[in-house]
Amino acid sequence: MAKRLTEVAHSWEERYHLSDAQALYLHIPFCARRCFYCDFCSAASHTDNPALERYITVALSELQALEHEGLLDSCATAYIGGGTPSLMGERLIPLIQEVRACCTGEFTSEANPDFVTPELLQEYRKAGLTRISFGVQSTSDQELHDLGRIHDERTALQALKWGQEVGLTVSADLMCAIPDQTSKSWQTSLKQVLSTGIEHLSVYPLMIEEGTAFGRRYGVEDYPSWNNPDVQAMRMEEAAKVAGPFGFHRYEVASYAKPRYECAHNKIYWTGLPYLGVGCAASGMVTRKGYARLRRVYPQLPQLENDAFRIRLTNTTKIEDYLHLTQACDLHFDIEALTARQTLAEDLMLACRMQKPLDPILVSYARDELGDTFDTAVHREQAEGLLNERLKPTHQGWLLGNELFSHMWDLAGDRQTQLISV
Repeated sequence: MAKRLTEVAHSWEERYHLSDAQALYLHIPFCARRCFYCDFCSAASHTDNPALERYITVALSELQALEHEGLLDSCATAYIGGGTPSLMGERLIPLIQEVRACCTGEFTSEANPDFVTPELLQEYRKAGLTRISFGVQSTSDQELHDLGRIHDERTALQALKWGQEVGLTVSADLMCAIPDQTSKSWQTSLKQVLSTGIEHLSVYPLMIEEGTAFGRRYGVEDYPSWNNPDVQAMRMEEAAKVAGPFGFHRYEVASYAKPRYECAHNKIYWTGLPYLGVGCAASGMVTRKGYARLRRVYPQLPQLENDAFRIRLTNTTKIEDYLHLTQACDLHFDIEALTARQTLAEDLMLACRMQKPLDPILVSYARDELGDTFDTAVHREQAEGLLNERLKPTHQGWLLGNELFSHMWDLAGDRQTQLISV
């Protein structure tokens, strides 16, 4: 079995030549009802829909093809997202077991509070799950109704406790800058969720996207008063103040954890390590070497230009087509190829999401590759108060995160990334 990067890496460049994945994402695109803000790939379904069983069968087949090629030999973390994975009930267990056979570490599934029982959570844990992430969003019944959520406060808080009782690490998602939310109700949601004893919290402002019910209702050009950038920033600041006394530290723009409970899977996304996706709308990111191996699983993937250094792929197969899939060559993908310079700029941009100084190994590599251009950019960020002398995002850098991220991406140069659809 291949060694993981953390066991062998001595330079940042080594991760750019790994030929297998360090993480796996699996997408379950079914929900009981589509929330008003949702723009994810999902379809409304009842729990006895035969399509659910068929989807798992196809996803297992796709997963096994990746395993057979050895692309998951170094897989350290896995994450099942949606949609609502818990809508699958016990159907999800074979997929969990298959993933656990190739994934040695942290293994998370998303869940909605209204589709779990203590018995189901216990079965998931026995099958190999180690972590559960509940989409709570709010503990105000009025706010939940406004968002189109099905569960209520009691159901949400009960699910968080059930997850802990069966031995899973529990994370909760909360959403701010939403209709009817006040500073008081936001802090109440935070305190109620944190008081249950969970280990991890993600908080994020509502984004009103085109094609959603909220997009049609409120438009996507102007912010409603309850969602404007000042309100978003204020709510995120309030979250930091509330979470601290509960023993949580902020380790990423939108993520808080108790000591030793940071999400290892998400940190793989933010630190330039390759990962693969399975299922409709699932995304992956591989090196050039990894892409060459992936083409043996998906022969429809095209040969790329010689300077393609990092390749991002998203499965664009429609749900109804995925259900009838008989061979991997029938899958469709959007492909984005980055040059070496674009890859480095992306890693610098993603590193600025973290609540710690830029990795010295990354900084050394950036200086080797970009020379004075990198130091000039750093000095500008420091002069604007976005980075401190340790190259750590400042409080101002977090509040103006999009500005800091944009400046780091500017190091990629003017060339556009290569886009292909197959």
